[in-house]
Amino acid sequence: MPTLALYQPDIPQNTGAIMRTCVCFGVPLVLIEPLGFVLDDRKLRRSLMDYADHLDYQRQTWDTLCHNLGDRRLVLATTRGAVPYYALDYHDDDVLVFGSESAGVPEHVHQAAHARIVIPMEKGARSLNLAVSVGIILARAREACFGQHAP
Repeated sequence: MPTLALYQPDIPQNTGAIMRTCVCFGVPLVLIEPLGFVLDDRKLRRSLMDYADHLDYQRQTWDTLCHNLGDRRLVLATTRGAVPYYALDYHDDDVLVFGSESAGVPEHVHQAAHARIVIPMEKGARSLNLAVSVGIILARAREACFGQHAP
């Protein structure tokens, strides 16, 4: 299964919900520092519920993530994406990168991405909630990598 990376997330409730989604889908998570909250935040714990002990996660800097990437592909989810999320040929070793809720990602992250995907929306709609976007794309990546027999 691909790895999920959150670039400097700043809303603990979203991060907690994403952590829970990662546990449910069996996806490792990388939290790219600095975070906009502390990991023992009450709001994060409330949305993560009792899934914390089952979460496979690391805290890293962007430079460390890129240094350890090897042959893996960075796939950036962005409103500036060129490829609809459902049209990408996902690989089981992809690193799916999502930006922070308030700022997205800086230009150097866009430039580092091997692919930029977008969730098409109705005209006039700006963006989806980060946790919703992660769920949509992880479900598609899981189906693409494993078919109907996802682990």
